[in-house]
Amino acid sequence: MIPRATYRLQFHAGFTFADARANIPYLAALGVSHIYASPITRARTGSTHGYDVVDPAMINPEFGGDQGFRDLVDALRRHKMGIIIDIVPNHIGVAGGENAYWNDVLRLGQDSRYAPFFDIDWPGPLILPILGATLGEVIAAGDLRLISEGGELFLQLYGEQRLPVRPGSGEPFGWTAASFPADPDAASLRAFADAQHYRLVHWRTANDSLNWRRFFSINDLAAVRVEDPQVFAATHSLYFDLFGQGLIDGVRVDHVDGLADPASYCRALRSGLDAAGGGRRPYVVVEKILGAHEHLASDWNVDGTSGYDAMRDLTGLLHSATGMDTLESLWREVEPQALSFDEEVLRSRQQMLAWQFDGQLSACVGAGMKALAPAVAEDPPLEAITPAMLRRAMERLLWVFPVYRTYAAAGGGAATDRPVLEQVWRDVRPHLPPGEAWVARLVLDWLAGKGAGDPRLAADVARRFQQLSAPVAAKGVEDTAFYRHGVLLSANDVGFAPDQPAIDPATFHQRVLDRDAAFPHAMLASATHDHKRGEDARARLAVLSEIPHLWAERWREWDRLAQARDAGVRAADRYQIMQGLIGAWPDAGMPADLEDLAGRMEQWIVKMLREAKLRSSWEEPDLAYEQSCVSLLRGLLFDGRAFRDAVSGFVRLIDPAAQANMLVQTCLKLTIPGVPDIYQGTELPDFSLVDPDNRRPVDYQARQDLLAGGGAHDAKLRLIARLLGLRRDRPELFADGDYVPVDVKGDRADHVLAFTRCHEGRRLLCVVQLRAAPALLGEQSLTPPRDWWGDSALAMPSPMLVADMLDGNPFYVDLEG
Repeated sequence: MIPRATYRLQFHAGFTFADARANIPYLAALGVSHIYASPITRARTGSTHGYDVVDPAMINPEFGGDQGFRDLVDALRRHKMGIIIDIVPNHIGVAGGENAYWNDVLRLGQDSRYAPFFDIDWPGPLILPILGATLGEVIAAGDLRLISEGGELFLQLYGEQRLPVRPGSGEPFGWTAASFPADPDAASLRAFADAQHYRLVHWRTANDSLNWRRFFSINDLAAVRVEDPQVFAATHSLYFDLFGQGLIDGVRVDHVDGLADPASYCRALRSGLDAAGGGRRPYVVVEKILGAHEHLASDWNVDGTSGYDAMRDLTGLLHSATGMDTLESLWREVEPQALSFDEEVLRSRQQMLAWQFDGQLSACVGAGMKALAPAVAEDPPLEAITPAMLRRAMERLLWVFPVYRTYAAAGGGAATDRPVLEQVWRDVRPHLPPGEAWVARLVLDWLAGKGAGDPRLAADVARRFQQLSAPVAAKGVEDTAFYRHGVLLSANDVGFAPDQPAIDPATFHQRVLDRDAAFPHAMLASATHDHKRGEDARARLAVLSEIPHLWAERWREWDRLAQARDAGVRAADRYQIMQGLIGAWPDAGMPADLEDLAGRMEQWIVKMLREAKLRSSWEEPDLAYEQSCVSLLRGLLFDGRAFRDAVSGFVRLIDPAAQANMLVQTCLKLTIPGVPDIYQGTELPDFSLVDPDNRRPVDYQARQDLLAGGGAHDAKLRLIARLLGLRRDRPELFADGDYVPVDVKGDRADHVLAFTRCHEGRRLLCVVQLRAAPALLGEQSLTPPRDWWGDSALAMPSPMLVADMLDGNPFYVDLEG
């Protein structure tokens, strides 16, 4: 079943299946067809997001368990609604002793039946980076002890975490579960700890010493080998069972680029769902971050991505390219030493590879040397390649990779990889040491599914490299460079191109047509659980690209107030704090709860500084500098009215343009080809910051009251309800209708986007205004006066009766027949 429109819900102990069930009548009235649920399988106790799954075969009891889920689905079906669920095949939570699979591996090592579940480089002991100091220091402090539970001996760490021990490992010391010293001598306890199938080490050593793959750089999340058929079956049996029983209608696959072979995985997933469903069609989308010129492969047998590419395009329409050039100059005024975005990405990739993925790179190099060894006899020059040479080649390739990864598998390279590898070859050449280009060429050949060495071992090298390039991209670009490059924060979001965020109508049309041709049912997102800021915060900040000179004046005025406080905060950080505040400002007036806004901003400032890794970091927080930034913000907000009145006045000034942007992206998301998703709560203006701010509780009663209140409720909610109602009444027009761009002529042609949706004689005309801020500043209307448009007109072959969907807003539709 293809959803008509989805509504994303974040489940946790504070929002359960029962809570969702209570809100189904509201969601049905809003017009969505499916709930899109965050992971529903058992996660670590108290998890607020659900991506740290500890048992993929069990529905989370904190949410209501199996019966609670069935009750939810029953209620959905009574309202003719369905549900798709988020699944997490790439990794599994291993912290806190709650994962039975991981605990068995700790106990039995390579002999555990669950050892094949994890991507571990055996035979050495498993490295466990869970200590806050060296093992000797932990023992000396009394933080590692022996305990007995259920007739078994355990190591207990910090009085909380219980670690299984190897059977019989206590015998040399005369220790059993029934008899062991309460306070063993340090040397014996150290020897006992060293006798296990794991090694307890300081958490800071993980980046260099880890011998198992994790999710990005998170030690609590171990990668899962779903490429193994038995592992795939064990970790997906629940999903197939739920689909077979008609309890779910499809899945969204988290972090598909982390898998060994995403294409084969997706095909196996579809096949398994098809077999379980007995003819029912599952809806399958993948979380795939597409590069600027990258396209999802057509042979994965999925319905498309989960929508970051659509989010990028929708936001791109709201930005002015010429204004971005001016803001780039302002950024260099703010930060004279600022790098270009490409330079910042290069530096960030280099640092993240060296700081967080050195151990994984070393393993990749080691696999490469093994692959070359059998080929030396037939190709003597290969003997000249040293581990250092291979390492230099691999790391430099990772520096310049333009996409998350390539998709070489045991059967060879993917056709879509060829242009990527050609670009990498061009870009890497300036970074290679003299005489070593041929080594980089050899690695690229492996990534193309060919090249020197043992084919099976070479495929393993390609797999390792591809599973490394994705986290290097994510951590280097989205989680580092985005927090350093502060030209305009609305351009810095997942899958975006901050150096070229603006797109024109023609480019937008072409991208919609391309997506519709390849994946007509791809998900369309404008906000997600992973976004850097809310969709309407981006819409508001995008206005700054239309009025860059006015924004520069205001920034300089406000910064003089900030500098007068002499807080010792970098200008670049002050600049980003000011932008963050504009985006998060709750409404166009003075915030009703200024302390709440300050608390949200404080949380974001700390995360911004630590992700940037320039003055602070998660590994080594500079608490004094963080407090300086927070104190600056609080001083400006609470010491007198000058600053907060200025910010409130500026937000009020740009509010008509911001609201127009907000409604434009909402309208387009709900009318272009694809399956629109509404992230929880965003049917009202969404000025959220990065997580966890975007997972705050949603007041559904307030939304239900607004929806039931006729014409008095919010414009965004009204627009969503009307367009979803149109999708419900004319499903074939949106599911199967053609997307036909409409030409716009005249003075303001670049400020209009128009298209029709056509199906069997019915036509829907959609026209939206773009980037009209200069004509809207301080006005009451969201549309410019008629004379602003000049001779602009739609190039329609014949007149059409046009109905205004929102009574005065710039969204017009016509449904004939």
